[in-house]
Amino acid sequence: MKEYSRRMIQKGYRAFVIDLADCELMDSTFMGTMAGIALRLRELGSGGLTVLHANPRNRSLLENLGLDHLFASELAEGMRMAPRQVAKETLPPATSDTTTQQATILSAHEALVEADPENEERFKDVLELLKQESPSDAGES
Repeated sequence: MKEYSRRMIQKGYRAFVIDLADCELMDSTFMGTMAGIALRLRELGSGGLTVLHANPRNRSLLENLGLDHLFASELAEGMRMAPRQVAKETLPPATSDTTTQQATILSAHEALVEADPENEERFKDVLELLKQESPSDAGES
């Protein structure tokens, strides 16, 4: 999802919709990736990320991490999109090496902290561990 959104932003797309209808539970990396996309769009000064069909548990997770202010939601905006307005793509499963996965997890958690500084305390151990395992540090040990 991170790589896909990066490519689409480079092509000029600025509005993204993530449909959570089939998502029972999100982990911090997924939420951090969404936060990173929303923060990048804010940095560019246009567009945004809309979250659709979040179940109560996922909505609560977003609120608890202070991310709900980053995303438009169908309830907050009263949004109803006509099918012709949205190009729907189901992304294939990620196939990346361990180094890429670690970098993605690290950047996702850094985005969580950027989105809400209170998340620094929540994820400081994860961030510390990921930074220690960073490939760029491997030669320094």
